[in-house]
Amino acid sequence: MSDPAEQFLAAGERLQIEARIAEAEKRTSGEIVVMVVPSSYHYPLATMIGSSLLAVLFGIAGSLLAGKETMWFFLEIFALSFILLHELIKRTPFLKRFFVTASDMKEEVGEAAINSFYHKDINQTVDHTGILIYISLFERNVRVIADKGINAKVEKQVWQEVVDTIVRGIKSKGHGAAIAAAVDRCAEILAGHFPLKPDDRNELGNSIIFGKGR
Repeated sequence: MSDPAEQFLAAGERLQIEARIAEAEKRTSGEIVVMVVPSSYHYPLATMIGSSLLAVLFGIAGSLLAGKETMWFFLEIFALSFILLHELIKRTPFLKRFFVTASDMKEEVGEAAINSFYHKDINQTVDHTGILIYISLFERNVRVIADKGINAKVEKQVWQEVVDTIVRGIKSKGHGAAIAAAVDRCAEILAGHFPLKPDDRNELGNSIIFGKGR
Protein backbone atom coordinates (compact mmCIF):
# COMPACT_ATOMS: atom_id res chain seq x y z
CA MET A 1 0.00 0.00 0.00
CA SER A 2 1.37 3.41 -0.95
CA ASP A 3 2.37 5.76 1.85
CA PRO A 4 0.25 8.96 1.82
CA ALA A 5 3.13 10.87 3.43
CA GLU A 6 5.41 9.93 0.52
CA GLN A 7 2.73 10.95 -1.98
CA PHE A 8 2.00 14.25 -0.27
CA LEU A 9 4.84 16.06 -2.06
CA ALA A 10 5.98 15.66 -5.65
CA ALA A 11 9.70 15.24 -6.31
CA GLY A 12 10.01 18.84 -7.47
CA GLU A 13 8.27 20.13 -4.35
CA ARG A 14 10.62 18.13 -2.12
CA LEU A 15 13.65 19.59 -3.87
CA GLN A 16 12.22 23.09 -3.58
CA ILE A 17 11.62 22.75 0.16
CA GLU A 18 15.00 21.15 0.83
CA ALA A 19 16.70 23.94 -1.14
CA ARG A 20 14.87 26.52 0.98
CA ILE A 21 16.03 24.77 4.15
CA ALA A 22 19.62 24.89 2.90
CA GLU A 23 19.26 28.59 2.02
CA ALA A 24 17.65 29.32 5.37
CA GLU A 25 20.57 27.83 7.23
CA LYS A 26 22.94 30.19 5.43
CA ARG A 27 21.21 33.01 7.29
CA THR A 28 20.89 31.56 10.76
CA SER A 29 22.60 29.17 13.14
CA GLY A 30 19.17 27.63 13.78
CA GLU A 31 18.35 24.22 12.32
CA ILE A 32 15.03 23.65 10.52
CA VAL A 33 13.55 20.17 10.04
CA VAL A 34 10.37 19.36 8.11
CA MET A 35 8.60 16.09 8.91
CA VAL A 36 5.48 14.66 7.24
CA VAL A 37 3.58 11.67 8.68
CA PRO A 38 0.41 9.96 7.38
CA SER A 39 -1.10 9.94 10.88
CA SER A 40 0.02 10.66 14.42
CA TYR A 41 -1.90 7.71 15.85
CA HIS A 42 -3.97 4.78 14.60
CA TYR A 43 -7.00 5.49 16.84
CA PRO A 44 -8.13 1.90 17.58
CA LEU A 45 -11.01 3.08 19.78
CA ALA A 46 -12.46 5.11 16.90
CA THR A 47 -12.33 2.05 14.66
CA MET A 48 -14.04 -0.03 17.33
CA ILE A 49 -16.77 2.55 17.97
CA GLY A 50 -17.42 3.16 14.29
CA SER A 51 -17.63 -0.51 13.34
CA SER A 52 -19.84 -1.29 16.37
CA LEU A 53 -22.34 1.49 15.67
CA LEU A 54 -22.62 0.70 11.99
CA ALA A 55 -22.84 -3.04 12.65
CA VAL A 56 -25.80 -2.45 14.99
CA LEU A 57 -27.55 -0.47 12.25
CA PHE A 58 -26.80 -3.17 9.69
CA GLY A 59 -28.07 -5.83 12.10
CA ILE A 60 -31.36 -4.01 12.69
CA ALA A 61 -31.87 -3.22 9.01
CA GLY A 62 -31.01 -6.77 7.95
CA SER A 63 -33.39 -8.28 10.48
CA LEU A 64 -36.26 -6.04 9.41
CA LEU A 65 -35.68 -6.62 5.69
CA ALA A 66 -35.43 -10.40 6.15
CA GLY A 67 -38.46 -10.48 8.43
CA LYS A 68 -36.46 -12.41 11.03
CA GLU A 69 -36.64 -10.21 14.08
CA THR A 70 -34.87 -12.60 16.44
CA MET A 71 -31.82 -11.94 18.58
CA TRP A 72 -29.83 -14.78 16.98
CA PHE A 73 -30.39 -13.55 13.43
CA PHE A 74 -29.50 -10.01 14.51
CA LEU A 75 -26.28 -11.24 16.14
CA GLU A 76 -25.27 -13.14 13.02
CA ILE A 77 -25.60 -10.03 10.85
CA PHE A 78 -23.99 -7.87 13.53
CA ALA A 79 -20.95 -10.15 13.87
CA LEU A 80 -20.34 -10.40 10.14
CA SER A 81 -20.88 -6.67 9.62
CA PHE A 82 -18.60 -5.80 12.52
CA ILE A 83 -15.70 -7.85 11.14
CA LEU A 84 -16.02 -6.36 7.65
CA LEU A 85 -16.59 -2.79 8.86
CA HIS A 86 -13.72 -2.95 11.33
CA GLU A 87 -11.29 -3.76 8.52
CA LEU A 88 -12.84 -1.17 6.22
CA ILE A 89 -12.73 1.68 8.73
CA LYS A 90 -9.22 0.74 9.90
CA ARG A 91 -7.94 0.99 6.33
CA THR A 92 -9.98 4.01 5.20
CA PRO A 93 -8.88 7.30 6.80
CA PHE A 94 -11.88 9.18 5.37
CA LEU A 95 -14.29 6.92 7.27
CA LYS A 96 -12.22 6.77 10.44
CA ARG A 97 -12.22 10.56 10.78
CA PHE A 98 -15.98 10.50 11.46
CA PHE A 99 -15.35 8.65 14.71
CA VAL A 100 -12.34 10.59 16.04
CA THR A 101 -12.96 13.74 18.08
CA ALA A 102 -11.11 16.97 17.35
CA SER A 103 -9.75 17.02 20.90
CA ASP A 104 -8.32 13.50 20.53
CA MET A 105 -6.62 14.44 17.26
CA LYS A 106 -5.17 17.60 18.77
CA GLU A 107 -3.80 15.68 21.75
CA GLU A 108 -2.29 12.87 19.66
CA VAL A 109 -0.64 15.24 17.18
CA GLY A 110 0.87 17.28 19.99
CA GLU A 111 2.27 14.20 21.68
CA ALA A 112 3.58 12.69 18.44
CA ALA A 113 5.24 15.96 17.42
CA ILE A 114 7.09 16.21 20.72
CA ASN A 115 8.11 12.54 20.54
CA SER A 116 9.46 13.06 17.02
CA PHE A 117 11.36 16.15 18.12
CA TYR A 118 13.35 14.09 20.61
CA HIS A 119 13.45 10.84 18.63
CA LYS A 120 15.04 12.65 15.67
CA ASP A 121 17.59 14.35 18.00
CA ILE A 122 16.44 17.83 17.05
CA ASN A 123 17.08 18.75 20.69
CA GLN A 124 20.75 17.84 20.36
CA THR A 125 22.10 20.90 18.52
CA VAL A 126 24.96 22.72 20.23
CA ASP A 127 22.98 25.84 21.12
CA HIS A 128 19.58 24.15 21.30
CA THR A 129 18.35 26.02 18.25
CA GLY A 130 16.56 23.21 16.41
CA ILE A 131 13.03 23.59 15.14
CA LEU A 132 10.60 20.95 13.85
CA ILE A 133 7.79 21.65 11.39
CA TYR A 134 5.55 18.61 11.90
CA ILE A 135 2.73 17.89 9.44
CA SER A 136 0.23 15.13 10.24
CA LEU A 137 -2.00 14.36 7.24
CA PHE A 138 -4.85 12.32 8.72
CA GLU A 139 -5.53 14.95 11.38
CA ARG A 140 -4.85 17.81 8.94
CA ASN A 141 -2.80 19.34 11.70
CA VAL A 142 0.54 21.17 11.79
CA ARG A 143 2.79 21.79 14.79
CA VAL A 144 5.97 23.79 15.18
CA ILE A 145 8.22 22.60 18.01
CA ALA A 146 11.23 24.76 18.92
CA ASP A 147 14.08 23.89 21.27
CA LYS A 148 14.71 25.70 24.54
CA GLY A 149 17.37 27.99 23.10
CA ILE A 150 14.79 29.41 20.70
CA ASN A 151 11.96 29.47 23.23
CA ALA A 152 14.10 31.64 25.49
CA LYS A 153 14.00 34.41 22.86
CA VAL A 154 10.96 33.75 20.67
CA GLU A 155 7.39 33.59 21.96
CA LYS A 156 5.64 30.33 21.09
CA GLN A 157 2.69 32.24 19.63
CA VAL A 158 4.94 33.51 16.85
CA TRP A 159 4.97 30.06 15.25
CA GLN A 160 1.21 30.12 14.71
CA GLU A 161 1.85 32.23 11.62
CA VAL A 162 3.99 29.42 10.22
CA VAL A 163 1.27 26.87 11.04
CA ASP A 164 -1.42 29.00 9.38
CA THR A 165 0.67 29.38 6.22
CA ILE A 166 0.96 25.62 5.79
CA VAL A 167 -2.68 24.91 6.68
CA ARG A 168 -3.88 27.46 4.09
CA GLY A 169 -1.57 25.91 1.51
CA ILE A 170 -2.88 22.40 2.17
CA LYS A 171 -6.48 23.57 1.84
CA SER A 172 -5.73 25.27 -1.48
CA LYS A 173 -3.70 22.29 -2.79
CA GLY A 174 -0.54 24.39 -2.81
CA HIS A 175 1.15 22.66 0.10
CA GLY A 176 4.61 22.44 -1.46
CA ALA A 177 4.89 26.19 -1.98
CA ALA A 178 3.29 26.83 1.41
CA ILE A 179 5.84 24.68 3.25
CA ALA A 180 8.67 26.41 1.37
CA ALA A 181 7.22 29.79 2.41
CA ALA A 182 6.93 28.57 6.00
CA VAL A 183 10.60 27.58 5.99
CA ASP A 184 11.48 31.06 4.73
CA ARG A 185 9.45 32.63 7.53
CA CYS A 186 11.15 30.43 10.14
CA ALA A 187 14.52 31.52 8.78
CA GLU A 188 13.50 35.17 8.99
CA ILE A 189 12.40 34.79 12.61
CA LEU A 190 15.50 32.83 13.62
CA ALA A 191 17.98 35.07 11.80
CA GLY A 192 17.00 38.01 13.98
CA HIS A 193 17.92 36.12 17.15
CA PHE A 194 20.42 33.53 15.94
CA PRO A 195 22.52 34.92 13.07
CA LEU A 196 24.91 32.61 11.27
CA LYS A 197 28.16 32.08 13.22
CA PRO A 198 31.60 31.85 11.60
CA ASP A 199 32.06 28.29 12.84
CA ASP A 200 28.50 27.18 12.12
CA ARG A 201 27.95 23.72 10.65
CA ASN A 202 24.90 21.86 9.43
CA GLU A 203 24.03 19.72 12.45
CA LEU A 204 20.80 18.27 11.05
CA GLY A 205 20.13 17.10 7.50
CA ASN A 206 18.10 19.21 5.07
CA SER A 207 16.07 16.29 3.69
CA ILE A 208 12.37 16.11 4.48
CA ILE A 209 11.59 13.30 6.91
CA PHE A 210 8.71 11.05 5.96
CA GLY A 211 7.84 9.16 9.09
CA LYS A 212 5.08 7.33 10.90
CA GLY A 213 3.12 8.33 13.95
CA ARG A 214 2.77 6.25 17.08
